[in-house]
Amino acid sequence: MLPGAVIGWDLSAALALGDALGVPPLAMAELLPVIEAVMVAKLNEQMDHSNG
Repeated sequence: MLPGAVIGWDLSAALALGDALGVPPLAMAELLPVIEAVMVAKLNEQMDHSNG
């Protein structure tokens, strides 16, 4: 945990959601880490801009 920053997703929850939606496990294993990295970077960038 890092105050004021996003450091990652709960990938167990993301995998469970993908499974519930019928997304193939191989696709989730390939795509989720890439999507997570981009989203974390963008969220932190957005928080930096809004804090000053």
